[in-house]
Amino acid sequence: MPSEHPSQPWGHSSGKSSLIQKWLILILIIVNVFMTIMLLQRYFGQPDFRVPMPTDLTQSELRIIELFRESSPSVVHIRTADFSSPMDQFSMNPQTPRQGSGSGFIWDREGHIVTNFHVIQKADEYMVTLSDNSNWLAKHVGSAPSKDLAVLKIEAPRDRLKPIKRGYSADLQVGQTVLAIGNPFGLDQTLTTGIISGLGREIISVTGRSIRNVIQTDAAINPGNSGGPLLDSSGRLIGVNTAIYSSSHVYAGIGYAVPVDLVIRFVPQLIQYHSIQTPSLNFLGVDDFVIHKLKINHMLPSDVSGVMVQAVMPGGAADLAGLKELRLDEAGNLILGDLIMQLDEMPITNTNSLLDALEMRKVGDEVQLVVLRNNKKIKLKARLQDWRNEQ
Repeated sequence: MPSEHPSQPWGHSSGKSSLIQKWLILILIIVNVFMTIMLLQRYFGQPDFRVPMPTDLTQSELRIIELFRESSPSVVHIRTADFSSPMDQFSMNPQTPRQGSGSGFIWDREGHIVTNFHVIQKADEYMVTLSDNSNWLAKHVGSAPSKDLAVLKIEAPRDRLKPIKRGYSADLQVGQTVLAIGNPFGLDQTLTTGIISGLGREIISVTGRSIRNVIQTDAAINPGNSGGPLLDSSGRLIGVNTAIYSSSHVYAGIGYAVPVDLVIRFVPQLIQYHSIQTPSLNFLGVDDFVIHKLKINHMLPSDVSGVMVQAVMPGGAADLAGLKELRLDEAGNLILGDLIMQLDEMPITNTNSLLDALEMRKVGDEVQLVVLRNNKKIKLKARLQDWRNEQ
């Protein structure tokens, strides 16, 4: 007669194993859900846990706080390193790479980052930190040293990139409220406020060329703010913080920003061509001081002004237009070059006014010149070319 007892231990063990398997499956499900949440948070950024607003803030304070929250995700921290340092002559070990820090902002969802040229000028490696604290190795796209502008690019997901809102700088007024966001002294996401304290300023770029129509502000700008955005009271970009007026290189009440109209004009060129196209006649002009001396010595009429051609670049716009340069005749006498007095409808009084007139044109534009040659005014046509010495 078969026994019933041998089957009981087996059935009891089987039930216990089944219960353990269920618990293991449940634990695995919980772990998987937790890991999925963590991965989603990492991919889409950390959730925005906002501290409740105090109830006694003014409308102005509430507006500035909201502007900062809206705009700061578009601002980035840029760290640079230069690994081209020479070997230590005693130990034959590489020197510690030079490091730098600055700010920038997101231009588009393709990952283009705008900053100052001087922020990345001496570096060969760039690290961009987004507002969610994620780090991205960037590559250099293009630079305009004469405008102190540069563009980097990161390969971040499009949904992690919030392009900055762009405004206009042509209609700005002294007294407008402005906000500057950046990373002064390596402190990320710092906000300062102030007003536009001056317009139409001029600063010198690293190439020695002037940057015109610069915005002056009393919003605190310190080392590390360079390349960050200057915003209007609607949170729109109106300039790129680029310099401070201080012998100690620490904020002393005056800061400068490259106007956004200039940025909007040149950044697309940097993205497409990796450098900017600067309309030029491609000639070397006589120094304005020399023109003044020529008038004193009665070699030029005292009532005329303009830019004199000292030398034309072969094949350049001035050369093709027939402009005459300074030269000696057969007897060794000096013959003055053409004096450019007018470009289209704009009178040319000195080198700066000529540069201003050219910057309002595009490469390929045809312009009409009025020049003084042998004390007679003549008209010439020239087709503008790209300035050959931008870099």
